[in-house]
Amino acid sequence: MPERQRRAAAVLAAVPAPAHDSRVLDVQCMHSHHVAAVFTTADGPVVQTHRGRHAHGQRDRVDTPHHGHPTSAWTDFVDAGPLADDKLPAWCECGPWTLSRAELAAWVAAGEGRVVLESGS
Repeated sequence: MPERQRRAAAVLAAVPAPAHDSRVLDVQCMHSHHVAAVFTTADGPVVQTHRGRHAHGQRDRVDTPHHGHPTSAWTDFVDAGPLADDKLPAWCECGPWTLSRAELAAWVAAGEGRVVLESGS
């Protein structure tokens, strides 16, 4: 894991509990699966996604026993600097997605609280 992602994970972990209070954007697929979330932190917006299949909501259990795909968090800064790739990996029950840092930043700046992705994103 690159140092930038380790730092983003540490900054997000330092957010006072409950972390969902600092969530400014939820990204979902058109089937309402969770794709990503953006949180405000002292060091700027941080995006978090989960690799593989995962629970849909706060009360759901991870789907690992049914599908056999373990999940792990992927965390990075939305504004990672000029050398960072604009494309970010994300996942939901529908499969893999590619998110854009620029689009995430624009949605946050516009005050969007929830964005629904259409298929093929």
